[in-house]
Amino acid sequence: MTFIWGAPMLDIKNLDLKYGQSQILNDISLTAPVGQVTCVTGTNGVGKTSLLKAIAGRHPFSGGTITLDGTELPPGRAALAAKSGVGYVPQGREIFPTMTVEENLETGFACLPKGERRIPDDIFDLFPVLADMKARRGGDLSGGQQQQLAIARALITQPRVLLLDEPTEGIQPNIIQMIGRTIEVLRNRGEMAIILVEQNFEFAFANADHFHIMQRGEIKTSVPKSDADREMILSALSL
Repeated sequence: MTFIWGAPMLDIKNLDLKYGQSQILNDISLTAPVGQVTCVTGTNGVGKTSLLKAIAGRHPFSGGTITLDGTELPPGRAALAAKSGVGYVPQGREIFPTMTVEENLETGFACLPKGERRIPDDIFDLFPVLADMKARRGGDLSGGQQQQLAIARALITQPRVLLLDEPTEGIQPNIIQMIGRTIEVLRNRGEMAIILVEQNFEFAFANADHFHIMQRGEIKTSVPKSDADREMILSALSL
């Protein structure tokens, strides 16, 4: 499938989300274009992970719309979101510890037609360590290896938008660099939009094309990287 570089893949308008009576997200609007990394950042507890869960269908939103490539996604339908093209790499990775690396990857097949249920060779080009560890249990991998597995598993589903929630958290520097190179490769293919939630300023600033800065469940600042000021982004992360 061919997409137009820079065209909106994901369009969120006036999104509200509640946990019980608590308002977590308030009137969130943003777009994520094909071939770009859209970074959502801010301090802990401002609603970044809740936003990704709403997109991934893991938590129902109470107002607004989420549209993927022209099709509106209903709230709280995780399986439908995944089959529609939302690939989600959650904070904490959530790999299956007693399943092998290969079996973890194969869980992504549930989103695919039977004729497309295979592990593409380029998965192991992106993450060579996984090729050597196919038979190892997921729980025996290091944190960095598990993160690679979680990203690879999401890519198996052939996503049109890839959600990355704090991919550098607790990861050693050499793996952080590798994840950055992987994001660059995926961006340059022009086949998906990428939404990156990240508090590691240097990683976010190096990889993002557009910044959305959140405070208290709202997007307070939206700015393309070309207009972004390092000190302004740093200041927003310290509020």
